[in-house]
Amino acid sequence: MGQPLPHEPRPVLRPSTTARICIVSQAPGVRVHASGTPFTDPSGDRLRAWLQLTPKEFYDQRRMAIVGVGFCFPGHDAAGGDLPPRRECAPAWHDRLFAAMPQLELILAVGSYAQHWHMDVSSGSSMSAIVARWRELLDADTRPRRVALPHPSWRNNAWLTANPWFEAEMLPRLRQEVRRLL
Repeated sequence: MGQPLPHEPRPVLRPSTTARICIVSQAPGVRVHASGTPFTDPSGDRLRAWLQLTPKEFYDQRRMAIVGVGFCFPGHDAAGGDLPPRRECAPAWHDRLFAAMPQLELILAVGSYAQHWHMDVSSGSSMSAIVARWRELLDADTRPRRVALPHPSWRNNAWLTANPWFEAEMLPRLRQEVRRLL
């Protein structure tokens, strides 16, 4: 186990035994820690825009599960950025949690931490290479299908500019599938 959290633990997740879609992200940031609701920050605004979902649709726990690789805000690093998800959280909880959600048909792995935990990727695979496999992954026969998304943070603006296919090709197809499953 790592060092104690620098604050009181506040797990933020929305599992569901009825949702067919699960968004898996890295770990809550400080705003989400304060609100207790996933993606109540600018990254959440962008993710909802990517998926063309209203907040009511996005937060409907009957239809959408939201789980992080880490359930609690891990704190800040020396430069003020968010620390990565705690190493002990996913191994302790994810297998049991996802075993309780066998109805899932689509897992959206948002960001590299979620991709490396929930997808069959080698440790040297770049986020670009993983996301670029979207057609193969979205059309797979296995369930749940696992599709990678870049983290919707402003830090990925350059990646979005360098990869226009993401918004022009992938997102329209992903939106169709999300609508179908909702």
